[in-house]
Amino acid sequence: MAFQMGASFLLIFFSFTFISMVIATPNYRDALAKSILFFEGQRSGRIPRGQQITWRGSSGLSDGSLAHVDLTGGYYDAGDNVKFNFPMAYTTTLLSWSALEYGKRMGPQLQSTREAIRWATDYLLKCANAAPGRIFVGVGDPNADHKCWERPEDMDTVRTVYSISPSNPGSDVAGEMAAALASASLVFRKADPAYSRKLLGTAVKVFRFAVQYRGSYSDKLGSAVCPFYCSYSGHQDELLWGAAWLLRATNDVSYYNFINSLGANDSPDIFSWDNKYAGAYVLLSRRSVLGNDNRFAQYRQHAEDFMCKILPNSPYSSTQYTNGGLMYKLPQSNLQYVTSISSLVTTYAKYMAATKRTFNCGSLLVTSNTLRSLAKRQVDYILGENPMKMSFMVGYGTNYPRRIHHRGSSLPSLATHPNSFGCESGFQPFYYTSNANPNILVGAIVGGPNQNDFFPDDRTDYSHSEPATYINAAMVGPLAYFAGR
Repeated sequence: MAFQMGASFLLIFFSFTFISMVIATPNYRDALAKSILFFEGQRSGRIPRGQQITWRGSSGLSDGSLAHVDLTGGYYDAGDNVKFNFPMAYTTTLLSWSALEYGKRMGPQLQSTREAIRWATDYLLKCANAAPGRIFVGVGDPNADHKCWERPEDMDTVRTVYSISPSNPGSDVAGEMAAALASASLVFRKADPAYSRKLLGTAVKVFRFAVQYRGSYSDKLGSAVCPFYCSYSGHQDELLWGAAWLLRATNDVSYYNFINSLGANDSPDIFSWDNKYAGAYVLLSRRSVLGNDNRFAQYRQHAEDFMCKILPNSPYSSTQYTNGGLMYKLPQSNLQYVTSISSLVTTYAKYMAATKRTFNCGSLLVTSNTLRSLAKRQVDYILGENPMKMSFMVGYGTNYPRRIHHRGSSLPSLATHPNSFGCESGFQPFYYTSNANPNILVGAIVGGPNQNDFFPDDRTDYSHSEPATYINAAMVGPLAYFAGR
């Protein structure tokens, strides 16, 4: 329910901005370290030595066996025990983009970010190369899994393997996998050249598949991915996104020509694992803003049109804000949109600052500081500068969610309870209880408060209390941006 910003709202918005200036500055470096540490808690596969989130153990060690391939590794997307490649690849792309833009500001966390990326890309490489003519896009029956409340280490639900092929295309998931592999290849270009080449070669192959066999993966896989991660926006945005990353990774003019042939010019006011248009526009605008390449001026304009739809005092704003100053897009897991959009806002602010660029939203003059202030308000809100004085990052500060919707966090660990929990035996007494989770998933950012700035901290309310990899991945860049200033 978007609405135009009135004078009373602007007073509230700028009052909160002023308040954020006088309250002690959040510890962005601490939050950055924790936001990356979170990914250890989402690991599938064999847990390595040195794991800091010690209550997690190895799991999914036979993944892929039903298709006679090795698909171990990767990440569980949220509080469940399923591996969905669509959001996992998006998570990987955002982590890689953060490392590329802010690596110099990350300090020791750059290596941790590379490790988080590699945990995903090792798995994505298996998915792309395990069988000729097929790309694996998920492991685990989500409908069976969601009937259970059990630790990943105890999984006894069927680990069904899902794939796309020429007769069952999935340009959306393949396009996103290509983006993930291409962006990661840039992260490892100097750190591990051989690995980088492998990532890029596979990205080219996967993208060729996405282009040659066009279609949406949710059309064929149905209930295996819907309503969980349906491709609601279609696959055009992932083709644009994948091509944009391959263009950056290769400078091959064929990707530029492909981008132009797509005619992709949607005007979104959102950015998420499903809709990549705004991200592609900001990525492509880099060549115009920083490189003064007029061939990409239209994408710079698209990127700035997007910002005009986000800024609260823009005459073109289509974005609602809570009284506490939080961007509010959709009721379910709203912070995923806040962090993803904030990542674009900080990145574009960085490009603008480098060239002292400004632009206008009608009569509103937008500078890099305009965008920076908006992103900072969102980040600070998440870290505790909000009406509830609560951090929505687990383990950051003293007041944070204690009853998150997350199986491994909510059930006793193997160390304290070595016997297995059956599929449904975790519901009582661990799901339906007001007790705090026994294991702290440090760094996890939950779905967040409602439109009234209220957060119930209720495990059963998954739309507000469930963390997800893509919420965290999008927060890494903004945290690094502010930590390095």
